Amino acid sequence: MLRFARNDRIKQEMNAKQEIEKLKKEIVRHDHLYYVLDKPSISDHEYDLLMRRLIDLEKENPDLITPDSPTQRVGGSPLDKFASVTHKTPLLSLDNALNIEELKEFDERVRKGLGVSFDIEYVCELKIDGLAVSLLYEKSIFVKGATRGDGVHGEDITENLRTIKAIPLKIDEETSIEVRGEVYLSLKNFYKLNEEREKEGEPLFANPRNAAAGSLRQLDPRITAKRPLSMFCYGAALGKLQITHSTSSGQANSKLQNRATQAGTLEMLKDLGFRVNPNVKACDGIGAVIKFCEEFEEKREKLDYEIDGIVVKVNDLEAQKKLGSTMKSPRWAIAYKFPPQQKETVIEAIDVQVGRTGTLTPVAHLKPIRLGGVMVKNSTLHNEDEIARKDIRIGDHVIVQRAGDVIPQVVRVVKEKRDENVKIFHMPKHCPVCGGDVYREEDEAAVRCINSSCPAKLIESVKHFASRQAMDIEGVGDALANDLVKSGLINDLSDIYYTKKQNIMGLERKADKSADNILSAIDASKERGLDRVIYALGILNVGRRAAELLAENFGDIDALIKAGDASLTAIEGIGPKIAGSITAYFKDNHNRHLIEKLKKAGVKLNYKLKITNYKKGIKGKIFVFTGTLTGMSREEAEELVRSLGGKASSSVSKSTDYVVAGSEPGSKYEKAMKLGVKILDEDEFKKLL
Repeated sequence: MLRFARNDRIKQEMNAKQEIEKLKKEIVRHDHLYYVLDKPSISDHEYDLLMRRLIDLEKENPDLITPDSPTQRVGGSPLDKFASVTHKTPLLSLDNALNIEELKEFDERVRKGLGVSFDIEYVCELKIDGLAVSLLYEKSIFVKGATRGDGVHGEDITENLRTIKAIPLKIDEETSIEVRGEVYLSLKNFYKLNEEREKEGEPLFANPRNAAAGSLRQLDPRITAKRPLSMFCYGAALGKLQITHSTSSGQANSKLQNRATQAGTLEMLKDLGFRVNPNVKACDGIGAVIKFCEEFEEKREKLDYEIDGIVVKVNDLEAQKKLGSTMKSPRWAIAYKFPPQQKETVIEAIDVQVGRTGTLTPVAHLKPIRLGGVMVKNSTLHNEDEIARKDIRIGDHVIVQRAGDVIPQVVRVVKEKRDENVKIFHMPKHCPVCGGDVYREEDEAAVRCINSSCPAKLIESVKHFASRQAMDIEGVGDALANDLVKSGLINDLSDIYYTKKQNIMGLERKADKSADNILSAIDASKERGLDRVIYALGILNVGRRAAELLAENFGDIDALIKAGDASLTAIEGIGPKIAGSITAYFKDNHNRHLIEKLKKAGVKLNYKLKITNYKKGIKGKIFVFTGTLTGMSREEAEELVRSLGGKASSSVSKSTDYVVAGSEPGSKYEKAMKLGVKILDEDEFKKLL
């Protein structure tokens, strides 16, 4: 009997295994049809039934669950932080061509580099506005995914990438390959996501790229799994770009045979089951490239995803090798960036918003237009001087563009369409929120509310106080800051530390666990230190670096309160304007009372720089950081330098010893080049440490 029972169990397991394998293949096929080819062949209900059956079978037979199972896309446990990953081959950034002339110059450099005078064949691909990632497959299984980072090292976001159904968890060929591509959010899904966030009272994403990047950098993959991300793949690497594979018999595999061109590489990726953008064209000569770029500058509005240009690559892979790369960019490719998109619309109204420093900012409410793939309804007008300079009036027809393809701005008024019904805008004489007096300094364009109890100022101040670079209180964002102030629970910044659990739970959408998490984050923020507190207070003109200088030089809050202009300006980096803001802030009785309440709440208001070890090459040296670091944040790197006896500065000068450049460095990198300041990449910086 036992033998028969055992045989029955083995038979059941074999049947389960066969059914699981069949279901996995069927679901993967439907995922490919739906998410890669956009050709669904069954209804959502039929798909759900297949998935439910697979889940049930795997629950009954947990030993049969494999990493490539479709059920493993739901997202694993939350991470504490992202680990660093070294790419098999560097993910270099592309140089930009901002106009047609620069495209022609690129073509001249390519032909000169190859020593030819005839037309070069290029491949043109759409430059998807998303987040660049790499996918590593070993023996056909997806094992690791990472952000581009500095090109050499990225962040390990494997669990988040596993949730994207356009990414195969297993490919047909048993090989090791590193695939590159761009993760993005379609415009349709971007609008839907923002609608859901608005209903939940969460801050809206500024654009699809921010939404995609924020989704991929979630420490909890379960959150990423809820975001409808997709991916287009555009490159692959095996060893040193050897995209080859042979079977044990020595015959070249049909899907991984040697590809001599970039166009061939894209075909190979499609054959392997990866999603490749269909808008790719091989162009014979730069003239055909220019025509393609101009064509898609017009067509970009019709796409369901954002593009910000065209990537132009030399098609021949051997020619790519010959041309090589600089430290930052390949010489065989360039990104032609589209100029900012502009459209005409009408200013329907102008209202005034109040920021945390009390600054009154006029905002134009526009007749909605779709611009660069995003629905634009509002645009900042900056200040009354800007309005006067451009002669902007309510009812005017205006040309609007997205600055840097992100921030909408009014470029100019279409004065030939102005009619007699337009209205001249005047800045209010009183704060539109609290009714308090407003004031404008003689040498400034900003008009400010001077009422320290203004609710609008307080809401913005709470958001700033809790922000990552200030007190870093997770959970206290836009929605909660609004609720806490409007409900009367917070009347000044120190009240954050006197908030009770029942108060938070009394607010909309705050459950027991959520309230506990917020209170834990508030309590942990008490240990941030004096420099973070000074910055968090939001003193006019006092940024992150100024706050650090003040904390380092005065040591505790009481010494800073007593400081006069002379002792403040004696600190290098603290000028008369900052000094005046500090003395004015601490003269105010309300602000002094706020500091006393922070003390009683147990917030650390002293600063002790812990020098862990004076290190040769660091001690006394001035470091400036630019771009994005992968192994640590810029703030952590600066703190590390100071802990080893060095100095961290926010600006490059002749006295700067080192500029540490992460990915996408800014103007500081260029200034360092001009001044001859030594530039370190992240690896060199780590070696110096």
